[in-house]
Amino acid sequence: MKLLLVIALNLLLLLVHQNQPCPICVGATPDPLFSSILAPLSSPISPIASSMASFSPEIQEGSEGHQMEPHRKMLIALIITCTALGVVLLSLLCLWVYHKKCPHKSHKKSAQSSDAEKGLALGPFMGKFNSIRMASKKGSVSVIEYKVLEKGTNNFRDSNIIGEGGFGCVYKARLDDNLLVAVKKLDCASQDSEREFENEVELLHKIQHPNIISFLGCSTDGDTRFIVYELMHNGSLETQLHGPSNGSALTWHMRMKIALDAARGLEHLHEYCNPPVIHRDLKTSNILLDANFNAKLSDFGLAVADGAKNSNNIKLSGTLGYVAPEYLLDGKLTDKSDVYAFGIVLLELLLGRRPVEKLAPTQCQSIVTWAMPQLTDRSKLPNIVDPVIKDTMDLKHLYQVAAVAVLCVQPEPSYRPLITDVLHSLVPLVPVELGGTLRVTQPTAPGSPPAGH
Repeated sequence: MKLLLVIALNLLLLLVHQNQPCPICVGATPDPLFSSILAPLSSPISPIASSMASFSPEIQEGSEGHQMEPHRKMLIALIITCTALGVVLLSLLCLWVYHKKCPHKSHKKSAQSSDAEKGLALGPFMGKFNSIRMASKKGSVSVIEYKVLEKGTNNFRDSNIIGEGGFGCVYKARLDDNLLVAVKKLDCASQDSEREFENEVELLHKIQHPNIISFLGCSTDGDTRFIVYELMHNGSLETQLHGPSNGSALTWHMRMKIALDAARGLEHLHEYCNPPVIHRDLKTSNILLDANFNAKLSDFGLAVADGAKNSNNIKLSGTLGYVAPEYLLDGKLTDKSDVYAFGIVLLELLLGRRPVEKLAPTQCQSIVTWAMPQLTDRSKLPNIVDPVIKDTMDLKHLYQVAAVAVLCVQPEPSYRPLITDVLHSLVPLVPVELGGTLRVTQPTAPGSPPAGH
């Protein structure tokens, strides 16, 4: 821009101070330096130049009065040229001043517009935690003030704790609008825990499904991070199965419904998310139950999007007893790794046992090792079923569920079914009123003879 201004000014001075006629006006060949610059200006002047070049020698050799005519036309051409150059100079100057002042504003405006349309990206929103009160636009991450959570949990009082894990504690909170929520508190002093927090927020705020926990917002306080979910009144499946009640609230049909719900949640991750998502930490403590025992998958800190293609860069993670053998031994992660973990959950629902049990201080036994020989023997299978649901189901249904579980925990991943196939196997075992297709002819209660067809 500056170079154009200097050249234009030099040209103007040259035209004004030269004693010789302007080369453009008399049709002479311009200097190569100016030819490219003046090309846009040559078209309006060219008719004058061509008319002057076409004057006959007789007219130019006439009287003194006739000799003044070319000079007048030359002067007019010079004035037109100078005027055109002045307009160009003024335009260039205005353009230069505009670009000097406006790029920053336009960039800032477009950045703000992008944030408004797309919501807060994870990177930028982490830096804006303290300044943003609440983002409620669709697609954005809702950031809730720490003071709101502090007040809602009674300053994170122990009596408000509803769950615990390696990440920290989960608290029940009552927000200002009288909404009951669950608040997961995470200590993110390390890079790994910070990455898990960001990963969970990034995934959950995009995923909406009836069998996946609803993400409501997040917050921060120093190195501590908080994730706010819908409150699940019946806690985790682990607590229901292995807690004080020992599964007494879970009938056979209710257990099949929970298995079906979990399968539907997994199917959404594997088949309908783009790119597909591998949960990587499916277990009974990460299957939560609402007031009606609808099951929802939770805890997506270790989840991986498109994990099959990036498994070489993924750090080995998971929970003992649920980790697929190929992932544990070779680091090979696919959707079949989740299917293996689902098979373990299905065995827990069926047998009422934990995935790994201690036999001695230094000796453990997995549920797969213990159960496999009996799962495939129809005469022994009824004897190892959880006593709470023993003799309450149709034996054909029991054999079918056992067969599905055996397929899911096969050591070879290619032998395991897709989660969609598992889902289709479970649907006929769940009563219509619980989300399946089974029509129960007579209510089934613990201790009563099995019913249904």
